[in-house]
Amino acid sequence: MREIRSIAALACVAALVLAGCSDVKDAVTPKDPIALEANVAEKAAGVKVDTIVSASAEDGEITAASLKSADGKAKVKGRIADGKWIATQRLEPGTAYKLTVTGTGEDGKDKTLTRAFSTEKLTLEQQTYPSVAPLQGETVGVGMPVIVTFDVPVKNRELFERNMTVKTTPAVEGSWSWFSDREVHFRPENFWPAGTKVKVVLRLNSLPAAEGVYGQQDQVIAFKVGRKAVSTVDVRAHKLTYKVDGKVKRTIPVSTGDSGHRSRQGTKVIMEKFSKIDMDAATTGVDSEDPDYYNIDNVRWAMRVTNSGEFLHAAPWSVQFQGNTNVSHGCTGMSTANAAWLYKQSRRGDIVEFVNSPRPLEDRNGWTDWNVDWEKWQEGSAFAA
Repeated sequence: MREIRSIAALACVAALVLAGCSDVKDAVTPKDPIALEANVAEKAAGVKVDTIVSASAEDGEITAASLKSADGKAKVKGRIADGKWIATQRLEPGTAYKLTVTGTGEDGKDKTLTRAFSTEKLTLEQQTYPSVAPLQGETVGVGMPVIVTFDVPVKNRELFERNMTVKTTPAVEGSWSWFSDREVHFRPENFWPAGTKVKVVLRLNSLPAAEGVYGQQDQVIAFKVGRKAVSTVDVRAHKLTYKVDGKVKRTIPVSTGDSGHRSRQGTKVIMEKFSKIDMDAATTGVDSEDPDYYNIDNVRWAMRVTNSGEFLHAAPWSVQFQGNTNVSHGCTGMSTANAAWLYKQSRRGDIVEFVNSPRPLEDRNGWTDWNVDWEKWQEGSAFAA
């Protein structure tokens, strides 16, 4: 009996010893320190500006990160997701940067990784700058297209279009349409609803535009669409009818282009406004020796509607013909008082419809976007089939 008790006691002691060893082993197993990595090397030079800088961690988590120019003036935004820090902006050319990443390892200790590097230098010929119309904060007419022009050609249209968005309140569906490698427009199927708020977001900075060419700047442009104002110019009847939200506000006697210089028929958009302007036919290709040449100083209350030189403007010299005869070189002339009134009512982007003329408006002679049917317009998108 005593022998059995001794064996049991030894078994118990052995069990306690084994358990104790296990506890000690678990307690002393070391946990790994964090290992931080980045996709840019220390002192790297000539880093491509379209690089999306990122950092990752093993055996721990990234807790903070920053990417700044060496002088501290420029900061690249980023976010932490799925255990990585990823920049949400691209880099500037010819700039020295410092990346700082901090993380905590499984061992509970913090560690910091730094990378100093510089980007490739680019000439202006290697960067394409986007100019945008309308302007920031502008209130425009219902016919105003969003126009983006580039000073250096864009070959990667799909990539650029993917990074150009138009947000509206209320929601309005629209489409981009490329006119060339340097110009792209956005418009809805129909005129903008009056009162629409529009935000154009271009994320093009350092985006590859072509071989060795990159976007030069991000832009965010917010503008508002005003009331629906439409002027209808009846060439045959020699009158202009101005409507706001479908209601006639004024009917104005006018004189349009004579038989040799017909005003063009079609949907036009007010492109520019001038309280006074010198009108020189030479700017439209008419030689000074040509019988049709003219050069008139201080033409008042002028609003451009075509690239070729058609304006709505004051024409006190033709008042006797306004309302009965077309005598101009293509412009729509009216009395100084009527022109001043219409000028003050009108905004850039307002619609001017020309009807009853035998001369059609040429494509892209001005902002002719609304003369293109919707299906055809959508075919101008980089993503059209």
